[in-house]
Amino acid sequence: MDKSLLEIARTVRRRQIFAGVVAGLAGFLFVASSVTSLGTNLRTGGVEDLRGLVIDRAGAVAVLENKVSKTQDQVNEISAKKISPEISATLLTLENITGLSAVTGSALQVSLSDAPRSNDLTLPTGVGPDDLVVHQQDVQSVVNAFWRAGATAVQVMDQRIISSSAIRCVGNTLLLQGRVYSPPFVITGVGNVSDLQESLATEPGVQIYREYVDTLNLGWQVKILNQTTLPAWQGAIN
Repeated sequence: MDKSLLEIARTVRRRQIFAGVVAGLAGFLFVASSVTSLGTNLRTGGVEDLRGLVIDRAGAVAVLENKVSKTQDQVNEISAKKISPEISATLLTLENITGLSAVTGSALQVSLSDAPRSNDLTLPTGVGPDDLVVHQQDVQSVVNAFWRAGATAVQVMDQRIISSSAIRCVGNTLLLQGRVYSPPFVITGVGNVSDLQESLATEPGVQIYREYVDTLNLGWQVKILNQTTLPAWQGAIN
């Protein structure tokens, strides 16, 4: 066989093996997410083990994010010297579209929190501990409502959200881009406040959550921010 063809075949084979490994890891994460987001008991021992693993990995992610931030600063400094003004303008437009630049404007801020608990609390028939906590679908419903209303930027806790962001629930904690958060969960959307309010009121997932607010006293707070700035997305663009 020709040497160049042999080298191509080897390259293709290596890529196939790598793709298989990535697919396997993706499958594991999908199953883990499925277990924690469906109607299973989120306080079982398995979830506690998973939560501990996630918290441990979150520390490693924070270290890597710091390295990425420093490297990005170096890249930006070099780019500023090498790129023409025309290309810089194009890049700025793309950054605004993809969420890579900060956004300032009026906003609507929603806070979700678990229901208050006490040892002598008697739950109504058909209600379990799992119904007293905020889940990923509740947070995602608020985010969806903001996007549907034409929000120019959305933030969950202290992180900017883009189209590829994944919101995951691990027990009663939130896993977002390698970081772990406890309630209350705060979601902020920049845009036309009236549109954001209307979309929030008509979002099906939010309507369901509001029923639990009324019957089980889950936390729900909405605040109008006349002026706020959401930071740029800090993660990778895939």
